[in-house]
Amino acid sequence: MKIIAIGRNYAEHAKELNNPVPTVPVIFLKPDTALLRENKAFYHPDFSEDIHHEIEVVLKVCKEGKNISEKFAANYYDEIGLGVDFTARDIQSRHKEKGLPWELAKAFDGSAPVSNFIPKSEFTDLYNLDFNLDINGQIRQQGNTKDLLFSFEQIITFVSRYITLKKGDLIFTGTPQGVGKVNIGDHLEAYLEGKRMLDFYVK
Repeated sequence: MKIIAIGRNYAEHAKELNNPVPTVPVIFLKPDTALLRENKAFYHPDFSEDIHHEIEVVLKVCKEGKNISEKFAANYYDEIGLGVDFTARDIQSRHKEKGLPWELAKAFDGSAPVSNFIPKSEFTDLYNLDFNLDINGQIRQQGNTKDLLFSFEQIITFVSRYITLKKGDLIFTGTPQGVGKVNIGDHLEAYLEGKRMLDFYVK
């Protein structure tokens, strides 16, 4: 499986990092070694002093597809969950200044905690989903899927033009504003429509 992530898919997040609001999806990849399941602790890496949290709605791909038409794209994911795209912001900033790829900042081991998944049929409107990230009992990020710049279907169509999607692939769909630093000892909890989906510590 592979992890496909979308950058700058909420306008206010793009603005808070002084990035332009994109006109096409911004794509990057994480390897399977980035995956962190079952609320296992996230171990803060020693190569960064500025690891940021980015809470995101995650799609689980349910069948293989290439060059998927937008009108059929909804058939290619059947479950959704939440994930955290941990980002070494100090490394990312240095690489952006030099025009280098982001992988060292985004794709390191354990950088993609992911919750269990819920059938999308359990939600009445996928484009009005509230989600939030709490750290040590305080809300740090809040978002709603109505604010997505690119819909789930648009993302699937765009990605599948370049990269074949396979069953089990995960798509991180972007983070809302409010990203910030995590510290050793922090307790992270993430909620989707009020249901706690993630509950883990930084060590």
